[in-house]
Amino acid sequence: QERLVESGGGLVQSGGSLRLACTASGNIDRIGPMAWYRQAPGKERELVARIFTTGLANYADSVKGRFTISRDDVKNTLYLDMLRMKPEDTAVYYCNADVVARTSSNARNLWGQGTQVTVSS
Repeated sequence: QERLVESGGGLVQSGGSLRLACTASGNIDRIGPMAWYRQAPGKERELVARIFTTGLANYADSVKGRFTISRDDVKNTLYLDMLRMKPEDTAVYYCNADVVARTSSNARNLWGQGTQVTVSS
């Protein structure tokens, strides 16, 4: 069964940096667009950044110039480099991807379990 597993969350001071990773496992043929979302307490889940197979990426206005999304299709891994972090970046961060298994011709949209990121002021 294909799945996504995030890692790299934690506690960081305002102005600090963190790197999140999300690795897809299972009998994978290919992965389409991948993205990071986040959900702060009492708020809706929001898109942080998305990257396509071409490498083209787009970002939420709130993170432009501070966060960088990247992917390694050999390792089936998605990254999010977060710099100059702010307390308002505090949230649970989720990985999302369209994954095609070798046993299927259809893409499945998968979510990771989430990783907590806390930025102290």
